[in-house]
Amino acid sequence: MRVSVVGGGTITNGQERTAVAVGKALAANGHTVVCGGLGGTMEAVCRGANSEGGETIGILPTDRRADANEYVDTAVATGLGHARNALVPMNGDAVLALAGSAGTLSEIGLAQVYDRPIVGIDTHEVPGIKVVETPEAAVAALEAAVR
Repeated sequence: MRVSVVGGGTITNGQERTAVAVGKALAANGHTVVCGGLGGTMEAVCRGANSEGGETIGILPTDRRADANEYVDTAVATGLGHARNALVPMNGDAVLALAGSAGTLSEIGLAQVYDRPIVGIDTHEVPGIKVVETPEAAVAALEAAVR
């Protein structure tokens, strides 16, 4: 399945480790990562997925595919700025939300509008998010939700 991973563009070292582990766990289970394609959570999750041979898709806010981080396999240039946040959860079968700020919160809200299952690790406290502690638990919860 495709899993949209949303989270901050600027993250701490601990948040980076979590995002890399999320990417690894998703790829190890055969899932494609969809993200915003830039830095922070997006780069870390793609790096983790790539290290396990996984596929990554970056839906960029800019009009240049070259702006994608080096771990994005398929870059989609939109030229939409923050409006591209609607496309990230739309292009996943489910959403995994990590720590982030307003942009992440908007993607969580849009995931709910699109009726995508949402699992979160250390993210916003929003009704409807299944909170888990580990990347492995997140993958298991996403797989159970999409069955």
